[in-house]
Amino acid sequence: MFKSFKLYPNQEIGPEALGRTLVEFGYKRGEQVSSEGDFSRRGGIVDIFPFSFELPVRLELDDEKIVSVRAFNPGNGQPLWQHNIVIILPFKPSGRAQAVFSEEFPLKNFVDLNVGDYVVHNQHGIGRFLGMQKVSSGGTAKDHLVIEYDRNEKLFVPVDSMHLVQKYIAFHSRRPKLYRLGSKEWNRVKARTRKGIAKLAWELLSLQAMRMAGKGFKFSTDTEWQADFEKTFPYEETPDQARAAGEVKKDMESLKPMDRLLCGDVGYGKTEVAMRAAFKAVMDNKQVAYLVPTTILAEQHYKNFTSRLKDFPVRVEMLSRFKTASEQRGIIKALAEGGVDIVIGTHRLLSCDVGFKDLGLVIVDEEQRFGVKAKEQLKKFKATIDVMVLTATPIPRTLYMSLMGAKDFSVINTPPENRLPIKTVVVEYDPDLVAQAIKRETGRGGQVFFLHNRIHDLEKVKDSVSRGLNGKIRIAIAHGQMPARQLEEVMSAFINGDIDVLISTMIVESGIDIPNANTIIVDEADTFGLSDLHQLRGRVGRFNRSAYAYFMIGRNRYASLDTSARKRLQAIEEYSGLGAGFNIAMEDLEIRGAGNLLGKEQHGFIMAVGFDLYCRLLREAITNFKKAGVFDESNN
Repeated sequence: MFKSFKLYPNQEIGPEALGRTLVEFGYKRGEQVSSEGDFSRRGGIVDIFPFSFELPVRLELDDEKIVSVRAFNPGNGQPLWQHNIVIILPFKPSGRAQAVFSEEFPLKNFVDLNVGDYVVHNQHGIGRFLGMQKVSSGGTAKDHLVIEYDRNEKLFVPVDSMHLVQKYIAFHSRRPKLYRLGSKEWNRVKARTRKGIAKLAWELLSLQAMRMAGKGFKFSTDTEWQADFEKTFPYEETPDQARAAGEVKKDMESLKPMDRLLCGDVGYGKTEVAMRAAFKAVMDNKQVAYLVPTTILAEQHYKNFTSRLKDFPVRVEMLSRFKTASEQRGIIKALAEGGVDIVIGTHRLLSCDVGFKDLGLVIVDEEQRFGVKAKEQLKKFKATIDVMVLTATPIPRTLYMSLMGAKDFSVINTPPENRLPIKTVVVEYDPDLVAQAIKRETGRGGQVFFLHNRIHDLEKVKDSVSRGLNGKIRIAIAHGQMPARQLEEVMSAFINGDIDVLISTMIVESGIDIPNANTIIVDEADTFGLSDLHQLRGRVGRFNRSAYAYFMIGRNRYASLDTSARKRLQAIEEYSGLGAGFNIAMEDLEIRGAGNLLGKEQHGFIMAVGFDLYCRLLREAITNFKKAGVFDESNN
């Protein structure tokens, strides 16, 4: 796993050995090569379409020595150019895509069932999934799920009853207890869990009722200018974007202060929904605060807002370290006097010296990136001011609260038109592979992100990368400790296409949108969190061309990685399809553990019945309380 191999002129390798290795790497042999993962052999000629290549390569062998390695046109077989070296990566088809979305069954689409997984049958308890088997009944053979219980007892579940079975997820690594078929113990456990869950349901509904009772500002219906502004959106609006925008507007037009989570994968258009909400707030003479986790993202949003609003009498400002002290003082004064309509900034916006004349909407981009103090400050807004949180991989508690109805939840599942999955590979670090990836991307006029999250040796990394390239490829460095103006200049140059390769720290993790950058290389990927890896991968693939993400680990380090690091790397490679953010969030929760998600007592209940059934029982309790009229919204 995570290996690669090299092919180059004068290399000693036999065609039989080469063919065996290609098969081990996931390649399929055929008559001709037409797409990635194909190879063919005709005597001493071996054609291969390597993973992450735009064109296939042809190897000419003389006995057991490679004579030449050339790219060629698969349409007519015409040879194109000579390769000095070609690095073959394992071939894996595009990763699984997201099918938190079903509200009725929170986890229905989040997880796939594999042989050996533990499962929960609502009526019989926890068992182990053995696979599918045809069982004859009434002269007809039908597919059944086979589940093994204690003492090797087996339960055969017909596929039309498979909704009663869910994967067992409890956010801990201990093996769960298997139940005996026909025993009363499972019903006792479920009853005890149901009773404990009722307490949490009461608390969640009480919290929701308090929020419902709050009195906020009731925004007006859309103006003509609102329609004019929305027409300036340069892309085709997706149905999910339109629906999410409608849900946000409906919240704003009610007296209840909005507290909505907008979930959508990286690059799926959450920012556009936020822009429309911001414009709507300004039309009612309210101010908007747009809170983002990084200075670079603040700068990019500021440029986007000012560009889109250039034909409207709306003043937008940015408050971050890219502004001088005197500029910041001027912006803060204007905010207090009502001279600024929309302010975009980092946690600097939450400083005690920042005040607003009439704040009406707070937008938070990736809430999990902010510290405890910032989150406490945000809670104060939520009592009377509309708040919208945007996220690609929601923090566990936020996701959970949303699924349970304690927070309003919108989801954007539809990828933008022409969006392609990002081809993802986890592989050992190899300078030749880095050079190959960079040359391929820059050769088609694109740009490359290279992530190395240690500032002190970024210059050494730059020198190492440069050695494998020709002098025409322009390389620059960016990190958070650079002087603000210098960092701003570097990022502007990269955005404008004046830099080919940007070697940086995690400063580019969130929201940076550069359509021409479609290859990202992450060094020491095993040291990053799963949601961080997903966010980094989201920096590419924002254009209608193939994008590539290389997550690299040190040579021979895989054997020494801890279990969590291995799971993170396997998950980021497996869930590489469009819309994988929800899968990533759930996988991250399972790897890291539930922690203080709901407290020790509720965590015990999750362990007893599994997270999916736990969610169903909680939803049932919430529904029962509402039906009983205990939390009738009309009473507020």
